[in-house]
Amino acid sequence: LLGTSLTLISNHWLMAWMGLEINTLAIIPMMTYPNNMRNTESAIKYFLMQATASMIIMFAIIYNAWMTNQWTLLQVSNEWAATLMTLALAMKLGLAPFHFWVPEVTQGIPLTSGMILLTWQKIAPTSILYQISPSLNMNLLILLAVSSTLLGGWGGLNQTHLRKILAYSSIAHMGWTTVIVLINPSLTILNLLIYIAATLAIFLCLNLTSITKINALSNLWNKSTPMTITLMIILLSLGGLPPLTGFMPKWLILQELIVYNNITTAMLLALSALLNLFFYMRIIY
Repeated sequence: LLGTSLTLISNHWLMAWMGLEINTLAIIPMMTYPNNMRNTESAIKYFLMQATASMIIMFAIIYNAWMTNQWTLLQVSNEWAATLMTLALAMKLGLAPFHFWVPEVTQGIPLTSGMILLTWQKIAPTSILYQISPSLNMNLLILLAVSSTLLGGWGGLNQTHLRKILAYSSIAHMGWTTVIVLINPSLTILNLLIYIAATLAIFLCLNLTSITKINALSNLWNKSTPMTITLMIILLSLGGLPPLTGFMPKWLILQELIVYNNITTAMLLALSALLNLFFYMRIIY
């Protein structure tokens, strides 16, 4: 809580960086509890990725300060610093091509830690991305976002573990979140909030029923019908099926992209959303 809050309220680059660091270090003990080999391995993978990203962020901050003589968060007027910052935040958020750690780490840790990892841990990096959005490179953002949505859709197709499916879904949703950050940053916040709400709900349902695999879901209908229906609706919403809530941010993002004349990007994103919807439908079926 402290780490994320520090990043959200800070106006100085070092404070924002410190918030990210506190955030990373604080979740490690949560990941390794209860202590076993699988959890420890996932925690180490997560730590190495986040530490690398933090190092790149620190380098970008110092380089930017050296070139522009200021430490305020809103201005990354140096192009190289902005590019480095974008790549480091993409590593933190698990955007493709830096997405390989997300499914591995999520699969290896308990459901509650996985829930925090895929929801709360996305807030701080996204807030930095939101604040520095005017100085970012549009082409780089689109490349990262489209590859994330496509790989997030493809990766989840042949999975049987629910945590891995939710991890790939997270990669795809982070793609949707970043693609619009330069054109309409408030849509980034909307998309993130709806994604967080839906993912929290799914994880809480799974945690309550102790289900981690798709085939275990088939017995849930006999145990608790309302829970099954709830899960079904949330999954469809996460996939972006109208008239459910998850459809709204996707529709608005596509609309903004078309207005901004990025029709190819909009088309690729819409097609990748179908991939996502397919594996949610498979779980429901």
